[in-house]
Amino acid sequence: MPTVLWIGNLRVVVYSNDHRPAHVHVIGQGNETVFELNRPQGAVTLRENYGFGRRELARIESALIQHLAELLNAWERIHGRA
Repeated sequence: MPTVLWIGNLRVVVYSNDHRPAHVHVIGQGNETVFELNRPQGAVTLRENYGFGRRELARIESALIQHLAELLNAWERIHGRA
């Protein structure tokens, strides 16, 4: 599971054996969340959350949006076109 981005002490990963649609797992502090990387809308969508509070989810979402192109490139390197 390659780490493709760090948000503070949170790892953003793409599992190499994962499925479509394009998405990332954010892991840290004993919690995990999954956001889908929507294209071409330029937004992300919360799909699953295991433990993060609303404020932290908002911070994660904002960081993912800022790095969306980079994250989509990472997904494509690992899985092919999203």
